[in-house]
Amino acid sequence: MKSKVILLIVAVMLTGIQNPSVNACTGIRLVAEDGGVVVGRTMEFGFDVQSNVVVVPAGTKLTSSLADKSQGMSYTSKYGMVGANILGMKVIVDGVNEKGLYIGGFYFPGYASYADPDPKNASRALAPEDYGAWILANFASVEEVKANFDKAVLVPNPIKEIGGESFPGHFILHDSTGASVVIEPVDKTMKIYDNPIGAMSNSPTFDWHITNLRNYINLTATNVPPVEIGKIKLTQFGQGTGLRGIPGDFSPPSRFVRAVAYSQFAKKLPTAQETLQQVFHIMNAFDIPVGAVRDVHGDEVHYDYTVWTSASDLKNIRWAFRTYNDQSIRSVDVREALAGAGGKVKIIEMDSKQPIEYISTKFK
Repeated sequence: MKSKVILLIVAVMLTGIQNPSVNACTGIRLVAEDGGVVVGRTMEFGFDVQSNVVVVPAGTKLTSSLADKSQGMSYTSKYGMVGANILGMKVIVDGVNEKGLYIGGFYFPGYASYADPDPKNASRALAPEDYGAWILANFASVEEVKANFDKAVLVPNPIKEIGGESFPGHFILHDSTGASVVIEPVDKTMKIYDNPIGAMSNSPTFDWHITNLRNYINLTATNVPPVEIGKIKLTQFGQGTGLRGIPGDFSPPSRFVRAVAYSQFAKKLPTAQETLQQVFHIMNAFDIPVGAVRDVHGDEVHYDYTVWTSASDLKNIRWAFRTYNDQSIRSVDVREALAGAGGKVKIIEMDSKQPIEYISTKFK
């Protein structure tokens, strides 16, 4: 009887970790020759998260989206910001502010742990999904964030669209100087890590991913030379032999390794604008089509797929994106959007259908 109880507890724990709507986001950072920092990420989920671009001017009054309105922080945005929301909520899960600070929220299932609601922290409490907007609204650089990241307290906030659980998130930040950190809510407290390589994935914790890189220190972008065994000379079959052994599946550890390899081996281009295109090319390696990743629960099949991909130019302060239904790249100039918003929160629709251009008789 005791063994059955233990097995039941383990099964429940695994079910929580393997939530069918768990996303598989991946993030990278490149730096151009002109010093421009460009950040890329994918947003994967088991359903369309109905994202739109949210434009939030400086001076906007913001409040926590906690269900319990007796708790939660209220504040006025010091800086304007632009980014993607989810599920029609007044949040930013990926975006940039007018000073060139970027934040991206990534799923962190099985590890995210939030503080217990308490009257002592009620005035500083935020739902996890509110954290991105709070960061962008109040800080201009990673250095400022490092001094203030734990001034907000993240507490649970059930969301019905993900099974009534709280958003289990951790966060990556970059600024226009190239500085980067990862912030993780673990054991009901906030931990922060410097992130000199600029990569990001999902569970487990960031320090685990860094340690895991030691398993792949043999990887190189340079093809391996021929090897002679006795009188036989063995040469490569083709290109890419330096990366033989790189993990190719869509699990978070494998994607993290690939993100580090592809971003570190990327050719440095002259400008941030050119690098933005390069980031989208690299993110192609993490694009998940419907059907490639699935979770089966009885008669139900859940598919994770790349709902959208973004790239943020922190030099020219632009946030660009493409979606599953439209692979064309659309860009938002953050300062121009904020100026055009007239001091009010505005929405730019992300969903669209990509046209197919027929060029059968468009001869040169």
